[in-house]
Amino acid sequence: QVQLVESGGGLVQAGGSLRLVCAASGRAFSTYAMGWFRQAPGKEREFVAAINWSGGRTTYADSVKGRFTISRDNAKNTVPLQMNSLKPEDTAVYYCAATARRPGVPSTDHITYDYWGQGTQVTVSS
Repeated sequence: QVQLVESGGGLVQAGGSLRLVCAASGRAFSTYAMGWFRQAPGKEREFVAAINWSGGRTTYADSVKGRFTISRDNAKNTVPLQMNSLKPEDTAVYYCAATARRPGVPSTDHITYDYWGQGTQVTVSS
């Protein structure tokens, strides 16, 4: 089992940057694929980015490709999400998630993730 805590959210102007960090506790962090999802008010949770257990494979939603970068540090049990060129439509609660089902695959489907953090709010003003 793994516990996840997100940090780094806040208020930023359009065009700015934020760095979210997901900190994991528990055993065998390196056996989990990790993902970031987001949910805006009145909308369904949507995929943002994911990374496999080694960090060798990543995948991104088209809406964030080229602006966001996911990485991981298995020695520190962290998964940062660097967000650049932020837009008002990026405003949402951002969630970190973990899955051990297929650690070699950075899944885009929230159903495959078993563990979730509490979320961190990101607000981008125009």
